[in-house]
Amino acid sequence: MRTLTTLPLRAGPAVLDATEQLVGILDGRVAALPVPASDQTETDRLVTALGAGEPIDDAVSLVVATSGTTGVPKGAMHTRETLAASAAATESFLGGPGGWLLALPPHHIAGLQVLLRSLRAGHTPVIFDVAGGFDPADLVTGIDAMTGPRRYTSLVPTQLIKTLDDTSATAALCEVDAVLVGGAATPPLLARRAVDAGIPIVRTYGMSETCGGCVYDGVALDGVHIGIDDPNPDGIGRVVLSGPVVALGYRNLPDHPAFATPGEYRTDDLGRLDADGVLSIVGRADEAISTGGLTVVPQVVEAAILSDPTIAECAVLGLPDERLGERVVAVVVPAGGAVVTAEQVRAVAAEQLDRTAVPREVFIVGELPRRGPGKVDRAALRRTLS
Repeated sequence: MRTLTTLPLRAGPAVLDATEQLVGILDGRVAALPVPASDQTETDRLVTALGAGEPIDDAVSLVVATSGTTGVPKGAMHTRETLAASAAATESFLGGPGGWLLALPPHHIAGLQVLLRSLRAGHTPVIFDVAGGFDPADLVTGIDAMTGPRRYTSLVPTQLIKTLDDTSATAALCEVDAVLVGGAATPPLLARRAVDAGIPIVRTYGMSETCGGCVYDGVALDGVHIGIDDPNPDGIGRVVLSGPVVALGYRNLPDHPAFATPGEYRTDDLGRLDADGVLSIVGRADEAISTGGLTVVPQVVEAAILSDPTIAECAVLGLPDERLGERVVAVVVPAGGAVVTAEQVRAVAAEQLDRTAVPREVFIVGELPRRGPGKVDRAALRRTLS
């Protein structure tokens, strides 16, 4: 039985110092736990919780931590076969193998897959150092330096927003063959703006447990099946993903209910399938707000608020309330140069939603706190607002 090895990944081009170990993951020669080399506290947390240095099944070549920030970290266990299936399905959807540009942290699944897919295709990835933030101007020289018959990159929505505010960066991004956008939901207005600018975006859905994105533009990749568990009359239920990209399970959590059936992962997301089998994510089961005895899904409220083009980003959450149990609160980031008021936000929501879902409080901020690969840190927001 092999041992799980810690794999520190540095930010920027220095991450290529770990190329041999990354190729070893693809070949199944090692079992590696990627950690951020620049963050010793997080590294220690992952090493301790996920048992680095301890024996692990010989089939496992990668343990990748999920992006949650509370509780004990979970690590999805992948094999060379799950990673190969993910890469092959991605290449099939996008039109073939190619070189990749990395503009994400390399130890999370989205950034790690950029590295692995580029190396698997035989191309050295172009890498940005985003430890100090993402500068869209770097895209101009970075994309020009890319090799391969096809060129790809992966961004989170906040990076796409910054790119669209930079004319030169937008023009550069239009030259690649595909831009995967994931890590967090992509607002429809943002997606439309990108498409209108000529950027070939692909909206992705997936997680560490499924080798990253396994549903592109709502359509399951080759070999992946989307199920909706216990749907309500509107067809909304918990999303269940199955297929060759699904992890073996969680490290040191052999009986976790999310992996009760081999080859299947039961997510915490709520979604529906249309008549053509296209998936729409409605929200998360564990983020629903109970207010006045009724249930409000934050993402539904966010979608309504984001229909206003003067609002760039939005997070909705529930805060404790003596009378209601929880009250609906919205935190919004104005689009560049726009002036947004709380009354405006509430009016936009009231036009589309039942009054129960209209935010009782609205906070205007310059940016939202993030965790992992671009996800809103709702726990941090809740702590700040409480």
